[in-house]
Amino acid sequence: MTDVPKLLDRPALHAARRRAKHLGGGPDFLTARVAEDMVERLAATLRPFASAADLGSPTGAIAAAIARRPETKLVIRAAFDAADEGDVVVDPEALPFAAEKLGLIVSGLALHFVDDLPGLLVQARRALAPDGLFLAAFLGGDTLTELRQSFAIAETATTGGVSPRVLPFADVRAVGGLLQRAGFALPVTDVDRVTVRYPNPLELMRDLRAWGATNMLAERSRKPLRRETLGEALKVYAERFSDPDGRVRATFEIVWASGWAPHPDQQKPLKPGSATSRLADALGVAEGDGTAETLPLGGDRPSQ
Repeated sequence: MTDVPKLLDRPALHAARRRAKHLGGGPDFLTARVAEDMVERLAATLRPFASAADLGSPTGAIAAAIARRPETKLVIRAAFDAADEGDVVVDPEALPFAAEKLGLIVSGLALHFVDDLPGLLVQARRALAPDGLFLAAFLGGDTLTELRQSFAIAETATTGGVSPRVLPFADVRAVGGLLQRAGFALPVTDVDRVTVRYPNPLELMRDLRAWGATNMLAERSRKPLRRETLGEALKVYAERFSDPDGRVRATFEIVWASGWAPHPDQQKPLKPGSATSRLADALGVAEGDGTAETLPLGGDRPSQ
């Protein structure tokens, strides 16, 4: 096996998380939104889960909600950092759970800080009992696109080059493939795109610092940020990503991913060639006559 590239400077990440905890953790609108959505998604699942693990969620809201389910007898909060509250601190690249013992594994806004996401998914799949559920929300590829673009333009203008400053978040189109490769059945992904408005870009940066989400990339530049680069980035941000009232936009793309540990009783796709009726018959047209209506991609279904 080849070594997984280390995207993150773990000591820097842990230091940022401890500093954030000292600062009070910042506003919780994103974590509260994810916790509420997680509860709603689990409420729509009739499957009982006797045991569950919460991987790295920054607050206890999700674990508390799971614990309120009458059939759930055990909920383990597995923190990725000793600065976070949890029942146990775990290495996301070496989860300590026994095989096929958990009915539910969830995670809220934590997995984008994992270097080896495919490896973690494999471990989660192994830890789930048959017909167990994995459900996670993490930040996706368009997160902080405005900040990323502003700094890229500013650094090019002031230094002649670009250094990495924002974490390369996972693309939603790739996540479904990762779930399948990890062995999950019935994988589903979807996106909740959240636009937050700030008085100015500095307020966004203050929130990022309070969340412990400052630049902790392993390949980041160790040189201090030049004053002229910061000034140019703030200028570009305000010019390109502001509304008529002067407030600036910041995008947070929340990727939701779910999959089930395989079980014989789960639904399965039909085998190719097993259909008992033709699409042309259902549409009431002759096969291949070109009269069937084609819906535009993303368009509304015509009224009947």
